[in-house]
Amino acid sequence: MHQPAITGTGVFTPSQVITNDELVAAFNAYADRWNADHAAAIAAGAAEPMQHSSAEFIVAASGIERRYVLDKSGVLDPAVMHPWLPERRDEEPGVMAEMGVDACRQALAMAGVEGAEVDLILCAASNHERAYPAIAVEIQQLLGAGGFAFDMNVACSSATFGIQAAADMIRAGSARKALVVSPEICSAHLEWRDRDCHFIFGDVATAVLIEREEDATGPRFTIRSTRCATQFSNNIRNNNGFLRRTRPGHMEDRRDMQFMQNGRKVFKEVLPLVSAHIAAHMEAEGVAAADLKRLWLHQANKTMNDYIGKKVLGREPLPGEQPNILQDYANTSSAGSIIAFAQHSADMTDGQMGLICSFGAGYSVGSVIVERRLG
Repeated sequence: MHQPAITGTGVFTPSQVITNDELVAAFNAYADRWNADHAAAIAAGAAEPMQHSSAEFIVAASGIERRYVLDKSGVLDPAVMHPWLPERRDEEPGVMAEMGVDACRQALAMAGVEGAEVDLILCAASNHERAYPAIAVEIQQLLGAGGFAFDMNVACSSATFGIQAAADMIRAGSARKALVVSPEICSAHLEWRDRDCHFIFGDVATAVLIEREEDATGPRFTIRSTRCATQFSNNIRNNNGFLRRTRPGHMEDRRDMQFMQNGRKVFKEVLPLVSAHIAAHMEAEGVAAADLKRLWLHQANKTMNDYIGKKVLGREPLPGEQPNILQDYANTSSAGSIIAFAQHSADMTDGQMGLICSFGAGYSVGSVIVERRLG
């Protein structure tokens, strides 16, 4: 058995930013247009008028202040309200692969590893731009990696589930160096015309390099333990898929073909599920709350993170103990906890421990206990 360790991380951040004020201006213009088009129905009581959004509402509901996206022009056009991402030719790199390769190269550079040394790539993300060939295999080719590659999807928990899968294969000897890549183009499956969720998501790509600890040449995070769990729920769902064309009305702009959630039920059900999962994982590994230097939680909602942090630590987290990045990135699905880990871990000293956790549709929850090693 081999000991796996995280030796490199990478974050690809798009160049375009949408602030809450920009987003609200576009949404409210769309709402005004919709209300004008449906004025008769509204007056007759057959339709409810669309309510305006506000930057204050967004921050209070989520803690989000801005988000990075691949294209803001379409999102901010009241006549469009979705990103414009031109279709690429088959011989061109896919959008997800291009983002993922950027993040992978950062992770490889941090670890001092060449792409050709990698023998496992997992593309772990919540939405893939095509069914096949696998995005992971395309990334493998672009990096000049060997071995094998495959895609996996556990929604917002994809990255931590991917880390467990890669770590298990390294322990077993079926891989030596693995990249877990999470290119998340969340802007493409968000309904920007829905006041309840139009502010939630952003775009990003993350990568984590995991290798045998014996091969590590610099600072690293030993993966002490991983744990994953699932419990079926319809409260977060996207009904889009290849069977869509087999049904009557398949060309309709159906709301359920994009991100949907019952936010109140999610909040009520997921918080105790995640808190209990982390507590059980820590107890099984003999890790006390006082042993944790850092919590890198799924970046979906600040209130949720604050609740979980308090439950896990048994007190209010001190500044820096439970870093949030969603104020800048918004919810980036599976990538969120990895962004927090990548940006808020370099200051940890030898022997300090932390926990990465993501949770989301499924329901699914994944946790990874790591220990900093400098020598």
